[in-house]
Amino acid sequence: MSAVRADQRILGYLGRALSLELSAVQMYSTQARLVATWGLDEPARRLRDEAHEEMQHAERIIARMLALGAAPGASQLRPVRLGADLPALLQEDHAFETELVALYTAAVGHGARIGSHDDRVFFQALLEEEQAHARELVQWMDELDRPTG
Repeated sequence: MSAVRADQRILGYLGRALSLELSAVQMYSTQARLVATWGLDEPARRLRDEAHEEMQHAERIIARMLALGAAPGASQLRPVRLGADLPALLQEDHAFETELVALYTAAVGHGARIGSHDDRVFFQALLEEEQAHARELVQWMDELDRPTG
């Protein structure tokens, strides 16, 4: 691994992002399994798909860290927070996605402040994907709130 001179705050954002993305993989995978035990096959599939997408984010972050000459290391996985039903799980998921959005927003801002186009663009792509996840969760929660008739 070649030693590229990377901004320490960028590396900090990447490390925190890796921890959160791997925590999201654990969270969505656990929730998918739980929801499957409730007999909710379609929500279980959607949660497994989310876990897969978050794993792709983690892989991109690892690749970026390696490109910057840093050894990837997620510092700590979050404990999985569960709920008694699907709406409660989705509320937990939305809170988690909101935290990721805040992290990526800060990282984009820092990349812009230091004039690092590549870092800004990297974090901007992740930001947009997490914002889309958050919107999808809101839509899913809204669908569950609508009376069926």
